[in-house]
Amino acid sequence: MTKETAIKLFEQKQVRTVWDEDKEKWYFSIIDVINILTEQKDNQGARNYWKVLKHRLLKEGNQTVTNCNRLKMEAADGKMRFTDVADTEQLLRLIQSIPSKKAEPFKQWLAKVGAERIDEIEDPELAFERAMETYLKKGYSPNWINQRLKSIEIRKELTDEWDKRGVKKGLEYAILTNEITKAWSGLTTKQYKHLKGLKKENLRDNMTNLELVFNMLAEASTTEISKKEKPKNFPENKVVAKKGGKVAQAARKQLEKTTGKKVITGKNAKQLKSKSDKEIDE
Repeated sequence: MTKETAIKLFEQKQVRTVWDEDKEKWYFSIIDVINILTEQKDNQGARNYWKVLKHRLLKEGNQTVTNCNRLKMEAADGKMRFTDVADTEQLLRLIQSIPSKKAEPFKQWLAKVGAERIDEIEDPELAFERAMETYLKKGYSPNWINQRLKSIEIRKELTDEWDKRGVKKGLEYAILTNEITKAWSGLTTKQYKHLKGLKKENLRDNMTNLELVFNMLAEASTTEISKKEKPKNFPENKVVAKKGGKVAQAARKQLEKTTGKKVITGKNAKQLKSKSDKEIDE
């Protein structure tokens, strides 16, 4: 497992983190977070707090946080020592269990996100409206946002088709998505993200207009081929995914031959938000 370590600042204090390249997850030092939220005098106080909290969570039947990983991180003395770590989901659940003024803003944010998610289930159109608002706040252009929202619609049609064919969410979705991406772009999802210098970030949020168009073509083609061929198992769905990606690959190669320009680019969201739509596609 390849790891990239980094230091995150939390209210001007250090929270040790580790990036897991294989799982594409950040892991955070539980002791560091508890130390900050509960304002302990030292790490020993934070360790004692975590010991008591972990026992209480275990009694409540919470396996999500108590079954945390242990990874080596640099300690205050400069040595690498094993410490309990949590991924983002585990960390947010942990914060919910800590009575602290500093934890309260996180709890309020989680409650707000949960309420919005319930609203979106009842009225899916709200999800698109919130997505539009979020992308505008992040600095994306209206033209790019329209493409991105269309890509979400096409992706939903594809996943609905996968559900009908018995494809399981999670790993199987990821495998088929990787097959489509590799077929049309020539890169695996991980290679594509590496090209753009990404880690946890969404690949589509870092695509140019043209990249989004070809990705949409690949996914829409996969949906239509699946409807026609009606794959009965996962291996057959993989074949269909490759076929859908190949449709977009042929179109991409034809455009590149005609224009003399590559469609696949290393540009990420930072470049997308700092240039006009015309420049983004160049």
